[in-house]
Amino acid sequence: MNDKPHLDVEALAELQDVMENEFEVLIQTYLADSRSRIESLDAALQAESAEQFAKAAHSFKGSCINIGAPRLGGLCFEAEQLGKDGDLAQGRVMLDAIQAEFQEVAQRLQNFDQEE
Repeated sequence: MNDKPHLDVEALAELQDVMENEFEVLIQTYLADSRSRIESLDAALQAESAEQFAKAAHSFKGSCINIGAPRLGGLCFEAEQLGKDGDLAQGRVMLDAIQAEFQEVAQRLQNFDQEE
């Protein structure tokens, strides 16, 4: 997992070129959406719903890949697999890892936008 970068800078630069003035809106939307998805993962864990955990992780994975956050997407993939396997024993550890990586990604995204 650690071999993947926090951000795919090339993909982000391409998104920035395409989105132009709307790039900041895209980043802020992704960040807000991600916080909501993390809350959904937490709620699924509290409800002990492996199915909901897998679904929340799957949708979060897609948005991470689309924005260019491959490491976070990989963690979401692992979380999705736990849910699909019906094994939430490591769910809290996985969610903690997702939250930590999200914080890293959020900081880098905000700095990325300022650099450009």
